[in-house]
Amino acid sequence: MMNLNGKRARFLHSTMLAGGVFILAAGPALAQDGRAAASEQDSAALPEIVVTAERRSERSQRVPLAIQSVTGQALDETGYTSVTDLQYVVPGLQYDPTQGAAFQIRGVGSTSFDFSNAKSVSVVVDDVVMDGQRANGLTGLVDIDRVDVLMGPQGTLFGKNATSGVIAVTTNTPRLDETSGRASLSFGEHEDRILNATVNLPLGPIAALRISGFDQGQEGFGRNVTLNRRVGTVHEYGGRAKLYVEPSNTLNLTVSGDYARHWDSSVRTPVSGQPAAVTAMLNALGVYPGPESADTADSSFGQIKTEEWGGSVKINKQFGEFELTSITAYRETGYYNSTPASLLPADQYSYIPFNIGDLATDKFSQEIHLASPSGRFVEYLVGAFYNTLHARQTQLQWATLGQPLYDANGTPRATLYALTGAIGVDANASLFDARNETLAGFGQVKFNFTPRLSLAIGGRYTTDRNSQSLDFITIDPLPVAGYRPTFVGSSAAPAISYGKVTGENFSYRVAPQFQISRNVMAYASYSTGYKPGGVAFVGNKYAPYREETVEAWEAGVKSELFERRVRLNLDVFRSDFTDFQATILTKIPDGAGGTLNATVIGNAGGLRTEGVEGNLAVKLTPDLSLSGALSYTDAYFTDYVYNATTNYTGSKLTNAPEWSGTAAIDYERRLGSGLGLRAHVDYAYRSEYWTVVGQPDYSNVPGYGLVNGRLTFSLPNSDVQFGLYGRNLFDTYFSTGWQNYGALGLLHYTSPNARRTLGAFVNVAF
Repeated sequence: MMNLNGKRARFLHSTMLAGGVFILAAGPALAQDGRAAASEQDSAALPEIVVTAERRSERSQRVPLAIQSVTGQALDETGYTSVTDLQYVVPGLQYDPTQGAAFQIRGVGSTSFDFSNAKSVSVVVDDVVMDGQRANGLTGLVDIDRVDVLMGPQGTLFGKNATSGVIAVTTNTPRLDETSGRASLSFGEHEDRILNATVNLPLGPIAALRISGFDQGQEGFGRNVTLNRRVGTVHEYGGRAKLYVEPSNTLNLTVSGDYARHWDSSVRTPVSGQPAAVTAMLNALGVYPGPESADTADSSFGQIKTEEWGGSVKINKQFGEFELTSITAYRETGYYNSTPASLLPADQYSYIPFNIGDLATDKFSQEIHLASPSGRFVEYLVGAFYNTLHARQTQLQWATLGQPLYDANGTPRATLYALTGAIGVDANASLFDARNETLAGFGQVKFNFTPRLSLAIGGRYTTDRNSQSLDFITIDPLPVAGYRPTFVGSSAAPAISYGKVTGENFSYRVAPQFQISRNVMAYASYSTGYKPGGVAFVGNKYAPYREETVEAWEAGVKSELFERRVRLNLDVFRSDFTDFQATILTKIPDGAGGTLNATVIGNAGGLRTEGVEGNLAVKLTPDLSLSGALSYTDAYFTDYVYNATTNYTGSKLTNAPEWSGTAAIDYERRLGSGLGLRAHVDYAYRSEYWTVVGQPDYSNVPGYGLVNGRLTFSLPNSDVQFGLYGRNLFDTYFSTGWQNYGALGLLHYTSPNARRTLGAFVNVAF
């Protein structure tokens, strides 16, 4: 158990240290609003930041909340293409691809395969919550206006509760009376390619249509030597259409639709700990397991496919100075994974040669809120939210547990272990059916006591009903395995095959703020948050878990200095979670007298995350800008006794580096020849972290930093740009996750970002 007094001392020391030195750090480029007044466009000043963190447009420097904002242009400069890449742009934000695929903010997030588990970090795209399991609601970062990352519990102003934070993505709105377009093409090493285009079309005086599309991908750097195919290859494509109609000055509506498809072959590959015979066979085929190897020899090709589509209607209606907003959305997601775990050709060795999941989700949500006019003694926003999410997954895992699938004569094994079956049940696959339903009322009242002093009080009442069932079905093995074996179940059938958890909660937020001077504001906040309980099945056993609650404190200062040439923000935070919904590995029967590792979710008694965050932007000259952010986060369990022999109290939360930071330099000028030049360099760093609860040595990811660069030229009197780009310029390697997979030993996941990629691009606008 770690010394908590020592941890507090390190926290206080780091707080003072960050307060003195974070001004030297740098981070993501900040968002700007193209509608800022002309006086705000002085090239010697930093661009204004306008956000909607409190559901109305206002300067970020006046919002009593820690916010990290990134523009679409800033994302283009980094060369990143996926919403999951935001973790390399925003300090304190992390993405875990291994345990259910989810974001974490300030070290805390959902990492669970359970279908009834709500996300701790909400991804909100154009005011629609993307809460489908295994989906983030956004694949390609095309035609993005800005991304705002709101740190800490959110719920009093957003449709769905989020105990850790919100990633709010805003795409560009169609523009009336404007015909314009933009296309971009880039190509680089490893078949790295990005093609995207956007067109804006006026439809008469009151309407406009905006359409964008993308196609992007990269070849993997691992190889399957048996099938002679690349491991880690990614291909994505999709599009979005938005219709904006403004029949009067008091009414407008936006109808949006989007579709995206993702495919990758980023499967786990061997590192160490395989049986000696398996290692020898791998070596004989040219595969040498190690922490920097992404090779395998499995005779089945692993792949993941995701399809997402949906639509929404947003209506804004003004009644005098009041504004009523309605947001209606429907979405569907399909997620298919075929991730065999054998490592070798099926006639030499097999473990789980057939591991296939097919998930379908659909959701409907309705939000409505009313906002009072700004600038009065009392400002308020009040709203209601309804959300229903349905997930249905079939899962098959058929195993040999170390025996070859075929003998020397090519005869398939007559009997397979159905890890997704049940003893005494004539079935070979599992069918999970989960429904999550939320109904809530929320609001905030702000009292402007003086032009300098105000107090915001928000509240949210939520009712939830989450349910899940487990049934066993038979899937014809002929299309999957090529023959029809008999099956042996591995675990007893559940005594309870259906469960429902209901809950209700009132959470609230209190946030005073004081304008010290025209450009310096201090604030503090106390807030509570809530995540509903759910129903899980572990080794076929019914295992419900309790709701999670959090108390959070935050205090900060936001400032703009030297005629807005310097922007300096600093905050300290602490969040205490009770009954935190944690994920660990446990043992379940394999059907052959042994056990397998399985990921399970349960409640940890207590968790604390505390730290310091700062960001800085400096306009040194009209041509040269520096920007940056630094985050220190200490996230650890204060009470987590899993069983009589396992105590995780004092250990770190998974995927939670203590230090993370970013730095960026931007230089732009017009040369004497009329040729435009823009240069961008950015750096992202994170310290070491662990990917498994309890901090086992094998799950350690050493600290690393990534450097990206982009050099852009623009032709005189032309909307054509061209240039060079580089991601991970120093070719820094890292793994994104580790798994100790029983008899298969230690496996890991890799990322296309873990190698240098150089290329060229051209942009055309009209």
